[in-house]
Amino acid sequence: MRGDGFKRTEGRCRLDLRKKFFPVRGVRPWHRLPREAVADVCALLVQACQLVHLDQEHLVSKVCQLIHHSLNRFQVMVDEQNLNFLLSYCISALKQCSSWTHVEILQALAALVYNNGPKCQKHLPDLLGQAGLLVQFSDSAQPDVELRRAAVRSMANLCLSVPGQPYLDESYRSVCFQTFLSVLQSSKTSDVDDITFCMLLQNALKGIQSLLNGGKMKLMQTDQIGSLLAVLKKCMFHGLPGLSIEMPTALYPALLPQYDKRSPVKQEQSEPAAFKQTGSKGKQKKGEFAEEGREESGDAGHEPVLGADMLKCLGDVQNSPCSDPQTRASDVACVPAGKDPLSSHYTNWKRISSSESEYSDAEGGIQSKMRSYQANVRQGALACFLSAIKSIEKRVLYGYWSAFVPDAPGIGSPQSVSLMTIALKDPSPKTRACALQVLSAILEGSKQFLSVAEDANDHKRAFTPFSVTIASSIRELHRCLLLALVAESSSQTLTQIIKCLANLVSNAPYSRLKPGLLTRVWNQIKPYISHKDVNVRVSSLTLLGAIVSVQAPLPEVQLLLQQPSSSGLNSSGSATPHRFNSSEQWRKALPSEGEPPDNAAGCTSSEPCWLLRLCVSIIILPREDSCSDSDANFPAFSSVYEPCPLRLESLQNEQQILCVTLLLGLNHSENPLVKAAAARALGVYILFSCLRQDVMFVADTANAILNSLHDKSPNVRAKAAWSLGNLTDTLIINMETMGQSFQEEFSDLLLLKMLRSATEASKDRDKVKSNAVRALGNVLHFLQPCHIANPRFREAIEESLQALISTVQSEATMKVRWNACYALGNVFKNPALPLGEAPWTTQAYSALSSVVKSCKNFKVRIKSAMALSIPSKRECYGSTEQFCQIWSALVVALQKSEDTEDFLEFKYSASLRTQICQALLHLLSLAKSTDLPVLRETIAENGDAIGSHVLQYLKAGVEENEAGVHTDLCERERALKGAIEHLRGIEKQQEGKARVRVALYLEGVLANHAKATGLTEA
Repeated sequence: MRGDGFKRTEGRCRLDLRKKFFPVRGVRPWHRLPREAVADVCALLVQACQLVHLDQEHLVSKVCQLIHHSLNRFQVMVDEQNLNFLLSYCISALKQCSSWTHVEILQALAALVYNNGPKCQKHLPDLLGQAGLLVQFSDSAQPDVELRRAAVRSMANLCLSVPGQPYLDESYRSVCFQTFLSVLQSSKTSDVDDITFCMLLQNALKGIQSLLNGGKMKLMQTDQIGSLLAVLKKCMFHGLPGLSIEMPTALYPALLPQYDKRSPVKQEQSEPAAFKQTGSKGKQKKGEFAEEGREESGDAGHEPVLGADMLKCLGDVQNSPCSDPQTRASDVACVPAGKDPLSSHYTNWKRISSSESEYSDAEGGIQSKMRSYQANVRQGALACFLSAIKSIEKRVLYGYWSAFVPDAPGIGSPQSVSLMTIALKDPSPKTRACALQVLSAILEGSKQFLSVAEDANDHKRAFTPFSVTIASSIRELHRCLLLALVAESSSQTLTQIIKCLANLVSNAPYSRLKPGLLTRVWNQIKPYISHKDVNVRVSSLTLLGAIVSVQAPLPEVQLLLQQPSSSGLNSSGSATPHRFNSSEQWRKALPSEGEPPDNAAGCTSSEPCWLLRLCVSIIILPREDSCSDSDANFPAFSSVYEPCPLRLESLQNEQQILCVTLLLGLNHSENPLVKAAAARALGVYILFSCLRQDVMFVADTANAILNSLHDKSPNVRAKAAWSLGNLTDTLIINMETMGQSFQEEFSDLLLLKMLRSATEASKDRDKVKSNAVRALGNVLHFLQPCHIANPRFREAIEESLQALISTVQSEATMKVRWNACYALGNVFKNPALPLGEAPWTTQAYSALSSVVKSCKNFKVRIKSAMALSIPSKRECYGSTEQFCQIWSALVVALQKSEDTEDFLEFKYSASLRTQICQALLHLLSLAKSTDLPVLRETIAENGDAIGSHVLQYLKAGVEENEAGVHTDLCERERALKGAIEHLRGIEKQQEGKARVRVALYLEGVLANHAKATGLTEA
């Protein structure tokens, strides 16, 4: 009994040092020690190290075992003082003790450094230095594999990052990366057993993943990327039944398919093939082995499953008249009990008695354990690849597209191995899900890369263009993913397959491809809308939303949406999709020129789209089954309700009212996911001309969005702020197209409420703030003179302007800052505001002048220079001193337009110089006589630099600047000539008073430009 009343009896931690040194009878372990016992354990470990000298090697080994088991089993966190002592003891033991003790010492070291990397800085030279202990023991020349594995594990634990703590230095990171890479590149020797080698690979993969995640390591060098991707691809297929590949030491970015040489697999050495198991999964034990949803099957002489015959079989299932899961289940019933419908001719070796099998019971257990470790290696490689994708620029990553994404095989050539090979053939559902997650990450953001794909026209060339290669890859992805969809039984993996399809649909350019791809996806996914797993249902709706949101209005999608209700869900909730066997049939179903589209689809004009009815029924009907509210159950509906490409105008008036009413009502939902999705959908609807011109709809939408803007959920506030920005954009559009009538009809109180809410939201987190400042700029631009003169608006206007100015000067994210600069530019466009007279004018110009000179982000500089060039009158710039400060800031910014530490910013330097030159010419065209002394002084000091930049600006020709406005060569010349004429008139009044004439200087620049243009034409 302790003094605090805590009694240790069952599962007690024995504190007798003598008994701990030798094997004792095991007791049921504690997984967590009480807080008051942690100090006792640390004191015990330190005392043990003090009592055992390094020459007592047997006791040193036992002490290290004690450290290892105590820290791992009881999850003890060692304080920094005791940690330094124990690390010093282990390092000294590695240096002095015999090699037979090193494995136990390294295990203790790995337990000590786990999650304690930042506290081990002073020991890193001994461990990771040029002659560091871990570097020596993990070397490829190390004959003891167990010792090498323990060293690699310790190194991987050192690479783990701790949030808020400093990470490893670059030199140590490089040493660890090269060590892990050499481990993965090494081959298994005959004297190493498979399980030990798998554990070695796992530790190396975890180490690289920790480096990429925690250290924010960016892979930039081609050889480094190629070497890493080569070993990752090798490990992705490690131990995959029926497959063995050989990889080069490095992959290289190329447009053609990558090197992919597969060694033939002998029949007598091939692993049992993989199959899905349709039996009850409830009989399997939970844990690591229960993840194996596909049992190993087949005798040694059989071919691997899911080969050509298997894919053909799945293709027949895919093209069958009905792919409903219930129908497939009835087909399964025809198969003898205990047999898979796709593998009825094969016998599962696990279900054979030991007398009938060629394996003994012990051999079966070893084989099962080995397959489990091999699956862990494949999962580790895929997790590491996912981290690598986030560390490699997309444009660099897509150079390796053909190494990981399937391509249509040529005539007589084998199918290349890819991520889809794992998704189709791997026996572990967890590994299949990991492969699909990696493929989704590759497809995400690939729209620009895939936009070159084209196969709509028949290919009749002597070579295969890159566009056709990418198009065939997209088609092969569709084929493989739909095959995987039919063959999959795991709900988790099904969800990943459908998410991967949604990413593919969102990025593929279907307008440039032969039609029919979306029809097959549409018909294949319908049965899964009523799947028993809620995540599968949600991902299915997300995929349907991606299909109807394809950017180019495709007749194929419009025809799918106009299918009769018989092709959707029937009254029982099951799906009976109407299929098209040929990609050309949908064309025949299209209406003729004089025929209305409703008759072409075979449905009456009064029948709404079945997908729209489905979404409405899901929202308004009571929930019939239990499902989790923690996952994204509802956001998929927002994508379905976004009417693109099926424009909202094509719906009947009653259907439009139904959609709007539902969204306005859902905006008051208590579920934050529903509320966020509804707020975002309203932000899309407000952009349609048929709705934005309706003042009542704009007012109702504004009230709903403002309500969501004060929600306690950050996600809801972020979506509401984005929608508020869109709504205020429509205010400006209506002001410019409908005139003053719209401004007068819009409620003053609602406008004031929007101004105050946006000002408050500009103090929120960055995701909310970036759109709140955009809304502020639009509202301030929208204000009329009556609003500005109204005392109720005066305080709100001042607060909003101060919020914009402080945001420009803040250390917020760059997106927030450039939106704030853009918003100030919108403010300057309102002639009713006292620009140049009010005190806030000086603050705004000062903030923009500071940003245009010194901000690290060039896009922020571009927006600030653009804002400074917006005022149309000299009076708007205020006093001479203020005007000259703006001029000087722009000149300094022009000289610093190439000064940056970030190489990625250089691509914006030309746009920055263009915008600054436009601003300088604009200021020159408005200058007064009192401004000329400073202008002359600047030209006298920096005339050559300014002249060269202006000359380059004139030579640039037709170029689209950052604002999206085309400024051709004649417009630039006219701007320069206008400034010359304006300055010439002012300088005539000061005849003989100045040695340097600005107009004469600009005339020289124009003459040089004319001379250069004439030489070019000649």
